[in-house]
Amino acid sequence: MCASGEAANRETGSQDGETDEATGGTPSHVVDHARIEAAVREILVAVGEDPDREGLLETPARVARMYAELFSGLHDDPKTHLQKFFTEEYDEVVLVRDISFNSMCEHHLLPFMGKTHIGYIPKGKVIGLSKLARVVESVSRRPQVQERMTEEIANLLVNELDAKGVAVVVEATHSCMTMRGVRKPGSLCVTSAMKGLFRSNQSSRAEIMQLICGNRTN
Repeated sequence: MCASGEAANRETGSQDGETDEATGGTPSHVVDHARIEAAVREILVAVGEDPDREGLLETPARVARMYAELFSGLHDDPKTHLQKFFTEEYDEVVLVRDISFNSMCEHHLLPFMGKTHIGYIPKGKVIGLSKLARVVESVSRRPQVQERMTEEIANLLVNELDAKGVAVVVEATHSCMTMRGVRKPGSLCVTSAMKGLFRSNQSSRAEIMQLICGNRTN
């Protein structure tokens, strides 16, 4: 498929209902930290570790805070990021490439990460470019599979913007494939969702794929 380029800026949330300067100062949603910590202790015991040794004493709390951040999308409706749009008589392709994301595979609770490319042909409505990155962030920060993530983002844009065409391409590496099981580092999974003109019109589909993949040197 296409090699990755420059990443779009990402804005992330913090934990515990407070703000965190390291993650953009965005308040998070409450999760059951105590329950996560107890579960992590049990996992450590189950694999033969001592959760009370010095290096692991604070691990359950760290994992709880991490999960609150990684799964913050469970408490966020991505549609809210698409409510404010601008009326413009523009009917050519709008494309944002290389929106970086990190998600968690729901099958093994191991991360997968990569780039999302989003293109659409407006029908009188254009959305702020940063809102597309926010949608990716919201949809990716939950237990996920790449195929569903790709389709969810595309359907959101179709439903909320009533666009003439929507194209979403996701490229990701999956640690459940690179660090366990078949152990094939460097493998890349590519998924796409084409809606409207990008599905029915071959020239429109070719145009958006050229815009996404063109001028890549790696």
